[in-house]
Amino acid sequence: MDLRSLVGLPAVLLLFGLVAVFAQTAAPRIVCETKNGTSCEECLTIVTCLWCQKTKMCITYPVNTILPPHALCPLNDARWGRCWVNFQSLIIAMAVVGGVIIIAFLVCLFRCCKCEHIGRRRMKNAANEEIRNMRLSGSNPYSKFS
Repeated sequence: MDLRSLVGLPAVLLLFGLVAVFAQTAAPRIVCETKNGTSCEECLTIVTCLWCQKTKMCITYPVNTILPPHALCPLNDARWGRCWVNFQSLIIAMAVVGGVIIIAFLVCLFRCCKCEHIGRRRMKNAANEEIRNMRLSGSNPYSKFS
């Protein structure tokens, strides 16, 4: 490959990336509120929508907050992604799974460090035992080199 083709490839990729971004921002967006009066399944076909079970309203997900405010929809009535999972259950499940993963990681980390420490101690003890045995037997392992 020559230098022109190497320089041209990033330029082409950048151009395609910019076209894709402008195409997405220029595309008409479906507003979630147009799905009011429908079902939860119909509302959640749009990934930016949130279904409130209590009010039966399809709402655009408030992206400026991590969780939808209680005034908008209580967590146990909010559905996003799947109609059978409410936010309250989702948060509890994610917290439990995250906690289990962190605890498992820490247990593995401490066990590996402990095993490595024990292995070093055993090697050191074996070396000391060998030295002690040589001193007790009176043999010099270096005598065969002289």
